[in-house]
Amino acid sequence: MESPDRTDADLSPKQRLLTPVAKVRGVGPYRAEMLARLGIRTASDLLFAFPRDYLDLSDERLVSELEAGEMQTVRGTVVEVATSKSGFGKTRVSVLVRDASGHLRATWFNQPFISKRFFDGQAVLLSAKPKRRGLMWEMSHPTVTNLAQEEAESDGKKMLPIYSLTEGISQYYMRKMAEAAAEEFAEVPEEVFPEALLAKYSLLPLGEALQAIHQPDNAEAMEQARRRFIFQELFIMQLAVAIRRLQQQMQFAPELPTSTKIDARIRRLLPFELTESQTKAIEELTADMALARPMNRLLQGDVGSGKTIVALYAMLVAIAHGKQAALMAPTEILARQHAETLSELLTASRVHFAVLAGGTSKADRARILDGILEGEINVVLGTHAIIQDDVRFKQLGLIVIDEQHKFGVKQRAAMRQDDQSPHVLVMTATPIPRTVTMTMFGDLDVSTLRELPTGRQPVNTYLVEPDKQQRWWAFVRDRLREGRQAYVVAPLVDESETVSAPSVSAAYEQLTNGELEEFRMALLHGRMSSIEKQEVMDAFRAGETQVLVSTSVIEVGVDVANASVMTIAGAERFGLAQLHQLRGRVGRGSHAGFCGVLMVDEVNEQGRERLEAFSKSTDGFELAELDFKLRGPGDLFGTQQHGLPPLRIADLRRDREVLEEARREAQSLVASDPGLKQLDHARLRRQMLLRYGKALELGDVG
Repeated sequence: MESPDRTDADLSPKQRLLTPVAKVRGVGPYRAEMLARLGIRTASDLLFAFPRDYLDLSDERLVSELEAGEMQTVRGTVVEVATSKSGFGKTRVSVLVRDASGHLRATWFNQPFISKRFFDGQAVLLSAKPKRRGLMWEMSHPTVTNLAQEEAESDGKKMLPIYSLTEGISQYYMRKMAEAAAEEFAEVPEEVFPEALLAKYSLLPLGEALQAIHQPDNAEAMEQARRRFIFQELFIMQLAVAIRRLQQQMQFAPELPTSTKIDARIRRLLPFELTESQTKAIEELTADMALARPMNRLLQGDVGSGKTIVALYAMLVAIAHGKQAALMAPTEILARQHAETLSELLTASRVHFAVLAGGTSKADRARILDGILEGEINVVLGTHAIIQDDVRFKQLGLIVIDEQHKFGVKQRAAMRQDDQSPHVLVMTATPIPRTVTMTMFGDLDVSTLRELPTGRQPVNTYLVEPDKQQRWWAFVRDRLREGRQAYVVAPLVDESETVSAPSVSAAYEQLTNGELEEFRMALLHGRMSSIEKQEVMDAFRAGETQVLVSTSVIEVGVDVANASVMTIAGAERFGLAQLHQLRGRVGRGSHAGFCGVLMVDEVNEQGRERLEAFSKSTDGFELAELDFKLRGPGDLFGTQQHGLPPLRIADLRRDREVLEEARREAQSLVASDPGLKQLDHARLRRQMLLRYGKALELGDVG
């Protein structure tokens, strides 16, 4: 039993940090309940709940003092909130703000929910680059800070932290609570970095950084504090990735070398010459497969660059050695598409393959499972159904995972067998920016296909302004009358009251009764059953359907050579990489492809910049980098899918240089101390296992 006069001084640092947040000065039981919604339950949670942004009031101005094009802040009072609608269900929210010198208008496009955040008389700070619109200054999509009455008048601080909030807690009180936590507990946590590393990268000590991140005196102090925690977060991640890679190199796999005889037999099955990129990628992966450790390679290539052929080559190498191969795809449509490709290419071979998916009947599944176990089936294609417990391979030599970002890290390892691991090839048609490769795919070697095979047709892309849309539909009708087929894509299945975007149900109804009423049309979306989706796709492939109105479910793998026209509505809702994937569904046969993006007047400046870049470039790598720069990695890959916890403070777009530093240092450290056993590295090891041990299956790293 604890002594009744025990003080904080008697507690260990860990015990102090586990102090219930209700006991932190200024919190109390009521606010503790609110903070629990944010996952903040202890003093440590509050201390490490970093601001998501800062409001730099060093350039706070009156409306009359504003200048165009520079980031500035205005403090004022809301005097009017208005919402207007235009075609295609688009909205514009307009908020009029007044200060002592005049009025400023803030506008948001296609975010109708914004209007509910404002009310007459509300004190706010607006930060953005203002533009002059007629006689009034205007800010488009500004950063908004609601000012509590207690802080409506400036308290002299020039850097205001902005925290993630929950209902019942304002920024004002969140700042006060975080400030109290920093004052009381900032010096309690133990430093994780060795002194030498702090000095090498000019990093603030932990206690000083915790104070400065919650209460920065100026922008420089804030940047120093953020840099310390950004480096720490990325460094711990890169330690985990480096150790994961080291562990993979210590596993055993069957040696599957490629001989001249095997190469000749495989090439005889291909009715075309391989591109230089394909040849180079094959050389890289066959070199990996010849080793006694498992290949872990990422094959990335632009739309139509021939990744499936490279994967087929690898599978045939495994089969030549008496092993089996499995190809896992994110959808049954894509799995069956791969089956059709293999059927065409393997007619002259003795390779047996089967499709195993959610729509496979019980009888067929039982037959296929027996064939896999007996080794009679050489290649299994399918969805997640491949990694069920009852799927047992006789001798699995290679796993190919298509569209890697649709699967989690653990699914890569789900088919390991006994004391040997199969070789693993993961593929993506979404080119990956280097910073993402270093984080989410840091444990993989990378091969890249940049050339397109001969015969691929160009795709002409047009931004179709509202006044030109009838001309576009006339163009689509002309192509359909020539015997071609068309896609129409929209982001939503049904119309939504909360999301301002086109839906396939509305598009289907409008087009069947209007612009495309003379043609045979069908709907396709993710809510349909596997059988329904397959029937729709089979009818479209057979030419029975002329126009397919779909969500982005057709983004990957759908290959209909006669489809030459695509119309995209609500394109601003898609990332550039996704738009490029969608566009890749046309121009796959002997006919040129055409892609029309239906524009709306309310697309904001950044949205228009993205769509203009899309219309001008057919280079998926270039578009992926631009998408990453403008929108971040969330639009390319979900980190949760990779088993990695989301980043708390680092930003892969902004912090690329820090990531490079952290990666080099982590690799050097793991090379010199593989198990992080040295005394100086013990706290780093604990931090890494706590954050990434489970996600990357690190276990006890030594």
